Amino acid sequence: MEDTRADDAFVAVAGGGDDYAGGGSQNGGSRNGGARGAGNRNGGGYVPGATGTPVRDALFDRVPPHDDDAEMAVLGGMLMSKDAIGEVSQMIEVTDFYQPKHQTIYEAIINLFSASQPVDAVLVANELLKHGDLDKVGGADYLHSLVAAVPTAANATYYAEIVHQRAILRNVIAAGTKIAQLGYSAEGSQAEDVVNLAQAEVYEMSVGKVRQDYSAIYPVVRDTLDQIDKLQQGLINKGVPTGFHDIDDVTQGLQPGQMVVVAGRPAMGKSTLGIDFARAAALHHNLTTIVFSLEMSKVELAQRIISAETDIPLGALRRADEITPERWNTLNSFWTKLESAPLFIDDSPNMSLMEIRAKCRRLKQTNDLKLVVIDYLQLMTSGKQVESRQQEVSEFSRALKLLAKELEVPVVALSQLNRGPEMRNDKKPQLSDLRESGSIEQDADVVFLVHRPDFYDKEDRPGEADIIMAKHRNGPTETFHLAFLGAMSKFQDMPQDYSNQGV
Repeated sequence: MEDTRADDAFVAVAGGGDDYAGGGSQNGGSRNGGARGAGNRNGGGYVPGATGTPVRDALFDRVPPHDDDAEMAVLGGMLMSKDAIGEVSQMIEVTDFYQPKHQTIYEAIINLFSASQPVDAVLVANELLKHGDLDKVGGADYLHSLVAAVPTAANATYYAEIVHQRAILRNVIAAGTKIAQLGYSAEGSQAEDVVNLAQAEVYEMSVGKVRQDYSAIYPVVRDTLDQIDKLQQGLINKGVPTGFHDIDDVTQGLQPGQMVVVAGRPAMGKSTLGIDFARAAALHHNLTTIVFSLEMSKVELAQRIISAETDIPLGALRRADEITPERWNTLNSFWTKLESAPLFIDDSPNMSLMEIRAKCRRLKQTNDLKLVVIDYLQLMTSGKQVESRQQEVSEFSRALKLLAKELEVPVVALSQLNRGPEMRNDKKPQLSDLRESGSIEQDADVVFLVHRPDFYDKEDRPGEADIIMAKHRNGPTETFHLAFLGAMSKFQDMPQDYSNQGV
């Protein structure tokens, strides 16, 4: 599928082969010694041993590198899958396509996707028709042929990489051509200026992929002080609220770009705490949140959310005879409030990291995503062979941290702990108990460890829980005391007078 013309061009330049020498012959050179001299390899100037006639470099007579099949495959995959759109849109831009009609189709797909509209060949055709571009791209038949030519959308990112690489080569050729023109048109005294202009061309070519990520300290401090001032005036939010007063006071909310780990032994309540964070953000502060549940189904999650919000015991929701008319009224009232709640649940089985990234990017574009909760880290799969499970979990951990930074949202990843706490007398978990990878504690900005003493001894502080902040990259660590209401599947703040009761 790959277009080999670009590769031929580079082989010819590097090796001065017959194609390159032949180009010299067609433009007044010779196929023997003179045409293959060093002068011809260095840009097609004057051929040593010839009559002094300039020889035009055959490289610039070629069609620029591109791959029509790859461009068609990318568009076909995008028309088949929204996940493919989310992934591809992060890899290539409209100018990466060589064919103008492919640029037009790509723009139409992205416009529909950004407007939260469904995307398929018919809808894209209507979008193009609306702007008078349908005939220019070959009509609706061409759009359907794009879909028919691609068996699956799974390889869309592979094709997108081919398209992007061809675009880079075209940029290299364009910059090289302009630099050559500068060299030929400049006077000898302008050599240093030409070097500066040539460097500017190369930097301009690479902008967008090689960004200037460094900044002088002065503007950074100025922006930081402006942010503090706006925070003090209440003009910007502190962060995504967790729903717990003491935790929000220490963390100032879950911060954009942070990876937050909630860890605990099985049945300790880590999933409950993660759902509490999601409920607080989406249902009480109207912040778009998605929960990826690799452990529980949508129905199980919904039951927990209903129980926590309505204070109807979770067990009652699973027994028809315990739903009284009064409880039905409560449930109906709660259901009405959820009509526009920005809480999304995904319980897809065998979910891969690529799927999670694609779905988060889509929600960021369409719904201004503010919080991601993943339950839980050790259940994720990569779909590829790795040397060890520890290495695989390490890759997940790093990728989730990068996703948080890319989308500028906090990512809450739930995680299992090993059996370390059960070997200790006090049963308290530690940071080193994180299971299967030391990189989780390294990548995380905040780590919460869930500990309930009454899980091991029913007489030891029944109904209480310690949320141990074992790591806090931007502030002090702390242990938070919460009430655990297992029947309603939620944690909540202790009563304000709890500390004065002498308990």
